[in-house]
Amino acid sequence: MAVSAADDIDSIDLDVAYGPSGIKGLFKAKTILRLSLFASLGGFLFGYDQGVISGVLVMPSFERQFPRIGGDGDLQGWVVSILQLGAFIGAIMNGPIADRISRRYSISLGSALFLVGSTLQAAAVNNAMMFIGRFISGLALGQISMVVPLWIGEIASPNVRGSAVTLQQLAIAVGIMVSFWLDYATQYIGGTGANQSQAAWRLPFIIRLIPTSILLIGSYTILPFSPRWLVKVGREEEALDTLARLRNLPRDHPIVQAEILQVKTGARFDEITLLEKFPNARTTFQRTCQQYGELFSQKHLAKRLFVACFMQALSQFIGINAIIYYAPKMFQAIGLQGNSIPLLATGVVGIINVLATVPAVGIVDNFGRRSVLIAGITGMAVSHFIIATLYAVFENKWIQNQSAGWIAAFFVWFFIFNFAYSVGCIGWIYPSEIFPIGVRSQAMGIAIATNWLSNFIIGLVSPIMLNSIRYGTFYFFFGVAMIFFFWVLFFLPETRGVPMEEMDKLWGGNEGKECAERMERIREELKNEAGSQATYAKAMALELEYPDEC
Repeated sequence: MAVSAADDIDSIDLDVAYGPSGIKGLFKAKTILRLSLFASLGGFLFGYDQGVISGVLVMPSFERQFPRIGGDGDLQGWVVSILQLGAFIGAIMNGPIADRISRRYSISLGSALFLVGSTLQAAAVNNAMMFIGRFISGLALGQISMVVPLWIGEIASPNVRGSAVTLQQLAIAVGIMVSFWLDYATQYIGGTGANQSQAAWRLPFIIRLIPTSILLIGSYTILPFSPRWLVKVGREEEALDTLARLRNLPRDHPIVQAEILQVKTGARFDEITLLEKFPNARTTFQRTCQQYGELFSQKHLAKRLFVACFMQALSQFIGINAIIYYAPKMFQAIGLQGNSIPLLATGVVGIINVLATVPAVGIVDNFGRRSVLIAGITGMAVSHFIIATLYAVFENKWIQNQSAGWIAAFFVWFFIFNFAYSVGCIGWIYPSEIFPIGVRSQAMGIAIATNWLSNFIIGLVSPIMLNSIRYGTFYFFFGVAMIFFFWVLFFLPETRGVPMEEMDKLWGGNEGKECAERMERIREELKNEAGSQATYAKAMALELEYPDEC
């Protein structure tokens, strides 16, 4: 649909058309802020589930009900890791699902599954119910962790897209914090010892049914379809209406018209790219297989895929989720005694995680990915080394040296602080930047699956390591941190300020040139559809959807 008056677009200062960027711009874009916050309930559920299990595992009433899972039970690692295994499968499966039924209804499906899994865990009376509930919840979290950032990124305007997506990471941190402190509160139901009520561990599982139900209902009543998905499936008028509501502007406003034109350009670009690159693919399945194959057969793409997956693996093997899942057990191991003190110390982990995540967006954009990673990893390496050394020296005499235990606890908190502002955010930002559009969704799917698979392994082996090699666990994490440090220092390119179509300059290949030529052909076609040469020129100058993502 053409803009009615070219003069309207001519009067726009394109540099300030959407207002300020970052957090300031997000607070001005109230509709995007409200919808992003609501969708980030998915991140809250993700974080809540990560945190809640750590406190539940050490509750006496849970240990009595599930002796092979609670305490030092031989199935403890599996009850944590079965969720990651489900999430691995859910993330892999959800790409085609989100394309088929929409991002919006994919959130609905994930919420419904999480409701089922949470109910089974809250009502569990045997190991089988607990394991089945954990696995179903994992399927749901795999879906949600993949689709919520995707949906937020597609509805947000360019100036606030990064900040809006970061709300997902902040919500994860808030979910972890809330679950830690809820565990600390509910442990007192019936007492903290042998008389503790089963409500102490069932209530945290029951409470999460509330935000899950809200997200499920809101995905139908509050969240709109992604305008880009609507264009992709041919519902262009509905896409225009949705985009106008998201921007709080009339349908015929020049900004709305320019942006919808860009979205159409992107949809056509995707279609032509697939036809030109894979002319022999007769079915969608064949085309998808060829796209995945390209990631491994082309050297520059394989290099990017290795970097994305290696970063995801290291972000887990550096020990973050071992601490999130088993924090109370770790605090007990380093000498913090009593039923309540380890949970209290764990609650502080949640608070620090949230506070350190808030400024991450500005830090990353101001100082670059490499500098922030190097600073954060250095802090994490120092933390692990000091914890391991204190553990080795005072392992059998914590009671006589309680101050050493609190020093070790401080460095657990210092580790969390350094992770939250660095690897916690950049571990997701970096892989999303480096791939060409033709294979980006497939590559991100593999990277996310690598994260969940690594998470699965860490969740499984961490209790075994804590019981067998004890302080050696932290020396192991220290070793991983040093590998991470030198890899970033010597091998990881800086991507700050590099447009996506120019990533080939860092990684090799000619995807950027091919994209530019293909985009130019599409632009020529759109000249006849835009209504006027002036409208077309201004619309293409608004880098809203694709040129910088080519």
